[in-house]
Amino acid sequence: MIVMTTAKIAFIGGGNMATSLIAGLIADGHAPQTIQVADPSQERRDSLQANFGVRAFASNADAIADADTLVLCVKPQMAAAVCHDIAALVTANKPLIISVMAGVPEQTLQRWFGAPLMVVRAMPNTPAMVQTGAIGLHASPEVDAEGRNRAETILRAAGLIRWVEDEARIDAVTAISGSGPAYFFLFMEALEEAGIELGLDAQTARLLTIQTALGAAKMAMENDASPTRLREQVTSPGGTTERALAVFQEADLHDLVIRATRAARDRAVELSQTLSGQP
Repeated sequence: MIVMTTAKIAFIGGGNMATSLIAGLIADGHAPQTIQVADPSQERRDSLQANFGVRAFASNADAIADADTLVLCVKPQMAAAVCHDIAALVTANKPLIISVMAGVPEQTLQRWFGAPLMVVRAMPNTPAMVQTGAIGLHASPEVDAEGRNRAETILRAAGLIRWVEDEARIDAVTAISGSGPAYFFLFMEALEEAGIELGLDAQTARLLTIQTALGAAKMAMENDASPTRLREQVTSPGGTTERALAVFQEADLHDLVIRATRAARDRAVELSQTLSGQP
């Protein structure tokens, strides 16, 4: 079995997601000299080398030459060109491939590489940049137990991970946790504006909103009770919370959330179909 502190990991793309994963890996004890990154930006390469001590390359081929694991962190629109460019090296070395690219199915990646390689598809979200992400994973049939363990070790550096057994469920992950931070930010935005409208100064409204969101999430994470039960515990009959929740219920908030997440899921499916059609 590969020892994760010495196994070589290559990242193609050195943006925010790659940076968060690299930071988490090093914090977990992975040796910086075993992490290699390819990125076209000299400024980004210099920053990664200075901040983390990793090796950075302008060439994708140089970065992945002897890697055990390849992490694809490029924009989906660039994926086909990148995969075609490194296909010969990848098929020769057969690394575990972890893709954090939205909307690119595993079979499409294998077709671009020209071989049935080990592929783990990951759907992280933006809180992964502060090591509190929620990440859905799916493994192609070629991935063995050791490959799954390797993928878990890398992605766990960015937050909580959950495997799904059907790749189509990655579209549901996209709708819930991939896009989910924006839903909460929208609610926080509205709550902050409401605080100001009710007479609070902007800083107070902002801090109270953020801390309340953090506290509610922490309670839900550390409590066995369901969100329904937690809501009931804070809702006194005839009180202020009950009055506010009645307004949400009148607007059928539950149905609105379901319709919104279905729309996100459907868009994820559309994007996957579009990228699957690329040669």
